[in-house]
Amino acid sequence: MKKDVQHELSIIFKLLGSERRLAILALLRDKPCSVSEIVDQLSMEQSAVSHQLQMLREAQVVTVEKVGRSVYYQLNDSHILTLLNNAEHHVDHVLRQMSHEEAVAGKQAESQEKHQ
Repeated sequence: MKKDVQHELSIIFKLLGSERRLAILALLRDKPCSVSEIVDQLSMEQSAVSHQLQMLREAQVVTVEKVGRSVYYQLNDSHILTLLNNAEHHVDHVLRQMSHEEAVAGKQAESQEKHQ
């Protein structure tokens, strides 16, 4: 992997490491939203939402579209959507696997207790 690509990826993954930013991106996955819509949906302070959106804009994760006097934020492109979806699928897989492994371990422990 090239150094410049590696650097840009580290920036994106650091941004995705924030639950607040992930919540914002989850909203934007469905449709463009204004700051006030994000504030209402996530019960965050307007200044906090604006700060998080600015960070996402600087990393080119989201873009801005002005419609009249309103400003709407949206995911920059389908790559961001794919990245979010793949990350979510991975977490679902890990959680299912952990649940399965825990269930198997529990059954093995029960079986061992019965044979003692």
